[in-house]
Amino acid sequence: MSSWKQELADVMPAELSREIDIFENQIDLKKQGKVEDKLFAETRLRRGVYGQRYDNAQRHDGVAHRELAYPSTGNLFKGPDTVWDAPGMMRIKIPYGGLSAAQLELLADVAEEYSDAILHVTTRQDIQLHYVHIDDTPDLMRRLAAVGITTREACGNSVRNVTACPKAGCCKTEQFDVTPYADALTRFLLGHPDVQDFGRKFKVAFSGCAQEACGLTNIHDLGFLARTRTGADGNVERGFEIQVGGGLGAVPHYAKVLYAFAGEDEILPISQAISRVFAKHGEKKNRGKARMKFLVAKWGIEAFREEVEKERANLPEDPRWTDYIDSLDQYGEVPAREPKKAEARRFDPNELAWESTNVVEQKQDGYSIATVTLPLGDLTSTQTRQLADLARKYVGDNIRTTVEQNMVLRWVPDADLPELFNELQAIGLGSPGAGTIQDIVACPGTDTCKLGIANSRGLAAELHERLAVKYQHLDEAIQGLHIKISGCFNSCGQHHVSDLGFYGVSRKVQGTTVPHFRVVLGGQWEDNGGAYGLTIGAVPSKRVPDFVDALTDRYLAEREGKEGFQAFVQRIGKRELKKVVDEFATVPDYNEDATLFSDWRDPREFTISDIGVGECAGEVVTRVEFDLQEAERLYFEAQLYYDEGQPQKADDTAYAAMVEAARALVRVEDENIGNDPDTIVDEFRTRFYDTGLFQDRYAGGKFASYLFNRHAEAGSREYSEEFARYLLEETQLFIEAAHACHGKLLEQRQQQAAVPSIPKIKPPRRPAAKA
Repeated sequence: MSSWKQELADVMPAELSREIDIFENQIDLKKQGKVEDKLFAETRLRRGVYGQRYDNAQRHDGVAHRELAYPSTGNLFKGPDTVWDAPGMMRIKIPYGGLSAAQLELLADVAEEYSDAILHVTTRQDIQLHYVHIDDTPDLMRRLAAVGITTREACGNSVRNVTACPKAGCCKTEQFDVTPYADALTRFLLGHPDVQDFGRKFKVAFSGCAQEACGLTNIHDLGFLARTRTGADGNVERGFEIQVGGGLGAVPHYAKVLYAFAGEDEILPISQAISRVFAKHGEKKNRGKARMKFLVAKWGIEAFREEVEKERANLPEDPRWTDYIDSLDQYGEVPAREPKKAEARRFDPNELAWESTNVVEQKQDGYSIATVTLPLGDLTSTQTRQLADLARKYVGDNIRTTVEQNMVLRWVPDADLPELFNELQAIGLGSPGAGTIQDIVACPGTDTCKLGIANSRGLAAELHERLAVKYQHLDEAIQGLHIKISGCFNSCGQHHVSDLGFYGVSRKVQGTTVPHFRVVLGGQWEDNGGAYGLTIGAVPSKRVPDFVDALTDRYLAEREGKEGFQAFVQRIGKRELKKVVDEFATVPDYNEDATLFSDWRDPREFTISDIGVGECAGEVVTRVEFDLQEAERLYFEAQLYYDEGQPQKADDTAYAAMVEAARALVRVEDENIGNDPDTIVDEFRTRFYDTGLFQDRYAGGKFASYLFNRHAEAGSREYSEEFARYLLEETQLFIEAAHACHGKLLEQRQQQAAVPSIPKIKPPRRPAAKA
């Protein structure tokens, strides 16, 4: 019986085939114990093979941790604490989201054969498969490679999937089509020697216009915004505004403009020079400060530019920098059908609703872009095959994934839209609402992500279902809002750039763990992610839908004229908005309403094993919660100062909030701790940082470093609006970490209270030795 390796030998690109063979050999060596765990973990990550929740063979069922019976024998791991036979995630790179019908069909096949028959579209236009066994990954990679798809450098400290506007080439407002440039940079950087020594991941995006959101260049390590200018010869020159140092994550940074205009012949060498600077000077030890945004912020854009230009001057000439330019004129997509204007339409209300939200006219007459809405970014293998058939029929190979976790069919003849809609409906993919309040973006959260704190997908599903039912009755101003949800602070769901953003946290309430979501307001999706929101409080997970209703109702009741949501948030201010949050922040007694003590779409009750808190913890809860609430108050006050244009006051108050949160923890062990910041920080370092109590399992000591760094600058702090904003983000993360640490302390005390003391028993006297 032939293997996939043999069958596809003549179809796969030779370089990719060789790399897959090498990875398969490394799997064999790992099984023989000849590859160290951490080294193998990074090796598989750079090939898109990722860990998944519960891969340590433990799962908490709401009562206690239970062992998962994976068949692994011995101590075989595929990374630290990652059991070999535990299912994992495979991330598949889809540069600029571009897919053909044949590629879609292959993805459907491998999802069905190696995964759970679900394809998940990510916020980076990737495709992810879950529940994949590592032994299956080499053949999965080979089958992908045979249709021109790779998983190389989809994860790990590498250049991630290069994203671009899914409407590129068809958009009426773009400067020009950025697709061939995104494709050229993807090919140039893939496996390039200068991108192999990064301290953290590196994200790149292309956008054809400044005012839209599709490219989101502002939130990337490296962004390219299409520009044109008139050259000395009077001809129009194409180029890009190059932006660097943007990023979301725990502490979001706005990108800085490195060059206002760089010609198309310079984007590849400049990218190479930037990569060299990041590899040489980026942080390698502290992962929390290792993204390029921290290097740009540390040096300043002028110094960063100088270093890039030094590297650019020293680069050896590479013909690939400009080879692709000669073929730009030949680049273009081939529609499956001739353009045809729509004639008299049927008055099907469902079709009209779909076209109003999911169809956009192309700049090419007679064609439109149709968005296929994918709730939670998911579609089945069966649906994927059916979608591939529809693509062949109507648009050919002109399919793209989007950063809003949908797919688009480009080059649909206008006259075919009614028929396409009917066929999409027949396969369960005809939902309207693309780009509206019901089209909610969410990361995997606690479903599959090891870092998830709350169930982002569960909340997203609940909100989607509620909003879809009443969508047609909502005011237009509400219909156009964006909701984005992350399961933790890392912003994989892009909560910072949405009108209504949420990220998962937890709280100890009545001695039990209750899932919550932090509320983030004031973000801007348009203008390539033009503004980041700030958090104003936390709401129990089960109360978020009611909070959304209350806040949007208030917006409609109090907005002035055609005032947009972001302007409304800025006008009424966080003090008033906090009142709305506080209305929903209360958690009733468990016996009155137990539903709030579990998360959406999760049958487990998080708190059953925690009910019945011993008295020894009761006093601690009262004092610590009171002190942490004071830290929250100071943090909120700092935000108000920031909004009022007082960055120094905002900065100092945010620092005071961190000191107060640290003091809250120190008081657990030393109730006589005073108010001196030096003493508090020293005691916090000794009692909580050095002992590891404050350490996050995945973030390590990153959150504590926010306090230490700011405290070290207490007498020499440089104040600015930008630094104040960064500190505000760091402060809320530090306070959240303090809440989590408090939870650990409470659990420790409960465990101690549950263990009965064992009386000391005198050993019997030994008989005297015989003479």
